[in-house]
Amino acid sequence: MKLFSEHLQNVIASGEGKVNKPSIFRFIQAIYAGFFIGLAFVFYVTVTTGSSDAHWGAVHLMGGVVFSLGLILVVLFGMELFTSTVLSAVAWAQGRVSFSRMLSCWIEVYVGNAVGALVLVGLVCAGGLYMTDGGQWGLNVIGIALHKVHHTWSQAFVLGMMCNIMVCLAAWFAYMSKDVGTKALLMVMPVALFVATGFEHSIANMFMLPLGIAFKHLLPADLLLSHGYTAEVLEALSFNHIVSSNLIPVTLGNIVGGAGFIGLGIWATEKASGAQDAKVAESEKATTSSTKSVS
Repeated sequence: MKLFSEHLQNVIASGEGKVNKPSIFRFIQAIYAGFFIGLAFVFYVTVTTGSSDAHWGAVHLMGGVVFSLGLILVVLFGMELFTSTVLSAVAWAQGRVSFSRMLSCWIEVYVGNAVGALVLVGLVCAGGLYMTDGGQWGLNVIGIALHKVHHTWSQAFVLGMMCNIMVCLAAWFAYMSKDVGTKALLMVMPVALFVATGFEHSIANMFMLPLGIAFKHLLPADLLLSHGYTAEVLEALSFNHIVSSNLIPVTLGNIVGGAGFIGLGIWATEKASGAQDAKVAESEKATTSSTKSVS
């Protein structure tokens, strides 16, 4: 816990800076962050396409490692990503920002991330990436997207919570070094863990799920049917369904995992620890004074 407490003030100061940043700058940075996370998923799809006969764990580990590029780009370029921005809850708990301004910041970043992710969806479709490797790239996207929308609501929430525990730990790690290379390296394993295991990241899903919807219309019908993707199966990839079954529970889970479990949890633990240390110090001081009086 000492490792976290030493950098708690950096987390608080960063959260305060995020909330008080001019809206136009924050929104533009959020667009870039959504775009960067989408690029990470592009990398993931490329690496995992055509790997059906390979070792499941090894393939997903490799996919998770390359996906970490997204958070690395966000952090090193100072962009605003919703799932790490929720750590600003610590600045609110410390009384450095108001709840209304913090919430406004979260909403603004969330919308900006969505814009960036959707811009990349358009570029990927325009570039015809869905037909890469004879259409296997596009089919991989369809499979990933369908898997995401078949979680129960509670599963999606918990997977979102676990995801942002790892994302916010990775972001916290970045506060522990001033060296760019070390920052990047520290973020790889937490991100690889959540991606390889299948935890759910709301901003990544803002890219992958709309991409799945687009690809179900762009991929040749005979190719989809040959892999069992009938019209009935693909009905799950609709705007209403991806929002209700995935984005809402995953977003709420991300908030609880990042802002609650990591941010406020560590802050509260450190505050309690500090109060206990002060109590012990006061007790020792009283004991010393008493001893001197007796002498």
